[in-house]
Amino acid sequence: MIKDWIVKSRPEENQIKELQSQLNIHDVLCAILLQRGIKNMAEAKSFFRPELGSLHDPFLMKDMDKAVERLTQAIFEEEKILIYGDYDVDGTTSVALAYNFLKDLSPNVFTYIPDRYTEGYGVSRQGIQWAIDHDIQLLITLDCGIRATENVKFAKGHEIDVIICDHHLPGTSLPEAVAILDPKQSDCSYPYDELSGCGIGYKLLEAFSVQNGIDDNKLLGLLDLVAVSIASDIVPITGENRLLAWFGLKKLNNSPLPGFAALIDKANMRTPLSISDVVFGIGPRINAAGRIGHAKTALDLLTQETKEDAYVFAEKLNLENQERRNYDESITASALDMIKEDKLTEKHSTVLFRKDWHKGVIGIVASRCIEHYYKPTIIMTESNGQITGSARSVNGFDIYSALENCSDHLIQFGGHKYAAGLTMTHDKLDDFKIAFEQSVSEMIEEKQKTPVIDVDMEIELADIDFKMFGILKQMGPFGPRNMQPVFCSKNVFLKKEARVLKEKHLKLFLSQAGTSNNFDVIGFNLGHFHNQLDAPFDIAYTIEENHYMGQTTLQLMLKDIRV
Repeated sequence: MIKDWIVKSRPEENQIKELQSQLNIHDVLCAILLQRGIKNMAEAKSFFRPELGSLHDPFLMKDMDKAVERLTQAIFEEEKILIYGDYDVDGTTSVALAYNFLKDLSPNVFTYIPDRYTEGYGVSRQGIQWAIDHDIQLLITLDCGIRATENVKFAKGHEIDVIICDHHLPGTSLPEAVAILDPKQSDCSYPYDELSGCGIGYKLLEAFSVQNGIDDNKLLGLLDLVAVSIASDIVPITGENRLLAWFGLKKLNNSPLPGFAALIDKANMRTPLSISDVVFGIGPRINAAGRIGHAKTALDLLTQETKEDAYVFAEKLNLENQERRNYDESITASALDMIKEDKLTEKHSTVLFRKDWHKGVIGIVASRCIEHYYKPTIIMTESNGQITGSARSVNGFDIYSALENCSDHLIQFGGHKYAAGLTMTHDKLDDFKIAFEQSVSEMIEEKQKTPVIDVDMEIELADIDFKMFGILKQMGPFGPRNMQPVFCSKNVFLKKEARVLKEKHLKLFLSQAGTSNNFDVIGFNLGHFHNQLDAPFDIAYTIEENHYMGQTTLQLMLKDIRV
């Protein structure tokens, strides 16, 4: 698949030289820092050496004073408190955070996570009924609740107070809660509105600690939960999120919670872990609980007090993740076959349905299909007698708006620009396919039909050494809006014959004219290039460390090749 390389503009040379005179580092590094808004020594110090003292005052968040007052009352009067969260990583880490913090302060703290298949996303009527049946007096929702107007009203009608901690966009009307903590409210003046759901929960507990004179270390000891939520929910790694992720990763690597320690062992993960390791190693295992079984397994893992007790849950998550991967692989293969057989490659969209596909992985499969056929994609299956689907988009294309144009054919849909869920009756399927294809064909721009690689800078292989890499590493944690720097180098050439590993991955040994620097290079799923590299070619890549037999070397991880 051909990809567009978009190389960012290099900052003005006088700006680069000014920053270089202050920091005394390579001009390439200064240019990258300037691209990321870091213009002087003070900003660089704050970026490279974050301090927890830089966190915003939690009481700046709208309704924080009300939330803290109500939670304090519930703790001191030993009311029954229910911690309610979603079934994904952000939700389960949020519930674990609040439960682990509050359980030592009250004997009456309970947890609830809805079943993905019988209750669905968010605050369910079944969950509220559970609270009623168990005489709950205070319900705290985490990573959900901002649009649960009817069910919060139902809770209130049964004398249950609700505190909502959410980071999703509010609807036109707000639930009748005691307090709503969501910086995305238009009248909330909190300085940062990109916190994860677990991050909102952290701010509530931070404010509660300040108000009640609780030692900071009690909450800081749970920061690894916040880091895992930030990584797995794909929120921007900027501002407060970067600060929380920085310290949370430090906690995860040095003294993880027992549940994380057990999971890292069972998954055979090598430390220190990065955001990427969390996204591809820890996150899928926690998510597998809700996809294959029930997310309570993940919560049980994250609330154990010893590593030994956590092992049984870590093993179960490992097995569920393997089952999830098996479903993922088989359904992806089936979907790709359908695209070819039904001659869908010429269409502007991909819409596939089979009633026996596992509902828990259809979103993942949609993303996999886009890796092969780059177009807005919906994968659907049968659930409770209806058709349910997950939609995934391509860069820049608003799939939510495309679905809005077809809403006459849907029972319901929801989501955002790049991902959505939908439900319809069987008799609407064919008409929906036609309507969605029409909607996409009218909306999609030519530039949205080709995948893009954002390149920070063109450099020479001679620029790369351990000193440069050491500073690059300190720019992490990497994630949205603070991505790992991607470089391109032109006219590189083979020093050894190209090799193909496992029939699909590319292994190269490269150099460039004018330098003695040679690098091992790995290109996952780029094996198809191995016969095209006789003449010099261009590469887009990131720089990584490779540890092998006690030796550490730098290697390049290919994003793409231009021949």
